[in-house]
Amino acid sequence: MIMEAAIASYVEWKSRTQTSGVAPKATLQPEAEPRDQRLGFTKVFRWPVPADQQPLPRTVEVVGSFTDWRKISLVYDKVTRTWQVALHNVPGNQTHRYVLLVDGKPTYDKTCDGLTLPEGPDETEWQIATPRGPRVMLLFSQTK
Repeated sequence: MIMEAAIASYVEWKSRTQTSGVAPKATLQPEAEPRDQRLGFTKVFRWPVPADQQPLPRTVEVVGSFTDWRKISLVYDKVTRTWQVALHNVPGNQTHRYVLLVDGKPTYDKTCDGLTLPEGPDETEWQIATPRGPRVMLLFSQTK
């Protein structure tokens, strides 16, 4: 129920920004052309709580280029000790940048497609520390 509310909130926000005259950061094609539904896909983000971690995090969120760097909350599943959310209509055929936030702190996602240097203020704000310097995670989104 909470996950559906988070997704509904994101979809409502996204539709407001597209109809309120505020252009999204990246558009796939001009507004006049109908959007091909095959260009988007569903991505499930999961963050398992480490077995030795106590107490449990209060919040886990994802923030990235596909959310215009706005936080989307993950929902905790007690049975699997995993935080998760499914995001629909993630723009396909491009590389996205993102970070997971655990209690507001950037955290590594071991299922990411790679790491890269942060570019711009949004990415710099949410960068994670690595032995090679600050990074953000990559999501390669290929659709058929």
